[in-house]
Amino acid sequence: MKKLLLLLILSAAGYAAWYFRPEPQTPPTSGRGGGGKAGDLPPVPVVAGKVEKKDLPIYINGLGNVVGYNTVTVRTRVDGQLDKVVFVEGQEVHVGDLLAQIDPKPFKATLEQAIAKKSQDEAQLANAKLDVDRYVTLLEQKAVTTQKVDTQKALVAQLDATVKADDAAIESARVQLAYTTINSPIEGRAGIRLVDQGNVVHAADSTGLVVITQLHPIFVVFTLPEQNLLAIQREMSKGRLSVVAVGRDNNSELGKGTLTVLDNQIDTTTGTIKLKATFPNDDLQLWPGQFVNVRLLLTTKKDGIVVPGSVIQRGPDSTFAFVIKEDESVEIRPIKVAQFEDGQALIEEGLKVGERVVVDGQYRLQPGSHVKLGGGKPGAGKPAAEAKPQAPQ
Repeated sequence: MKKLLLLLILSAAGYAAWYFRPEPQTPPTSGRGGGGKAGDLPPVPVVAGKVEKKDLPIYINGLGNVVGYNTVTVRTRVDGQLDKVVFVEGQEVHVGDLLAQIDPKPFKATLEQAIAKKSQDEAQLANAKLDVDRYVTLLEQKAVTTQKVDTQKALVAQLDATVKADDAAIESARVQLAYTTINSPIEGRAGIRLVDQGNVVHAADSTGLVVITQLHPIFVVFTLPEQNLLAIQREMSKGRLSVVAVGRDNNSELGKGTLTVLDNQIDTTTGTIKLKATFPNDDLQLWPGQFVNVRLLLTTKKDGIVVPGSVIQRGPDSTFAFVIKEDESVEIRPIKVAQFEDGQALIEEGLKVGERVVVDGQYRLQPGSHVKLGGGKPGAGKPAAEAKPQAPQ
């Protein structure tokens, strides 16, 4: 019984609270979410700009990888003990600079042996030639047979060939001895030492002694979508194309170079074409293996219609801009954007040179809104997500 009474009291209290609740106040309408007419609202403060005509560079952006201009893994060409390592890791080396020395004593001995063998064979050849002269004299006196003379002449020819083989053996021994001195084949920077002094190295070793990479000039290999191929070929026929390497922050410029190679086939798995650009890299901002953003300057649009990138707004169907009319009201104008570059938007259609557009403050605007022009900081009147539209793909 007590529970039923308590339930009735609570129900009555709830009904009384609902019945005597205050009436909600209707908030004034403003901005895009209001229900009033735009002309009834106070002017909206905005930052305005003019549609301009200027030259705008057209870039194609891609992702690239820095590759050494020349990269050589220095290996020994003979077997032996590594007597000396002359280079310092990370140092700049030039063509012909001494890098390492392999124990030359076994190869010097082989060379001396080959020289001695030649002297021995030359002595035998000289004696065989004297015998030929003697046999020829005796043949005239009919003291020997013709066969004896011919046999001796064949021996001379055989010994002469042996001496020539000795010359080749001497040259081979000298080459092997020269291989014990390892010099830099290119100009570049030495990497980390791969073998320490005192180790026995072999010509069949795959690791090598050190890797030398030429850093200036240097290559950047990058890829672009295959639909850009025809445009790139067309512009390459007119002259060299400029390429800019940018850091992964997409802001810091690492170097400027020129496009040197367009690959001869398209990668069918990715639908991309590979390109190679050459950079002077005098300040060594580019490093082999580094990933960079690449901007290929395709052409420059002359007298293009340009507005600040923040003018461009995105709707459910297309891009548009708020155009300020003479009575300081705004209208929504559908536009077609051709390119975004350095905070500028190249307009293909929809705007005319000299028209005023809203650069900042679009968040509170609706068609017919009146505006109050000011010099506020761009981006202050909009959410961060709408402050800068993305470039069309």
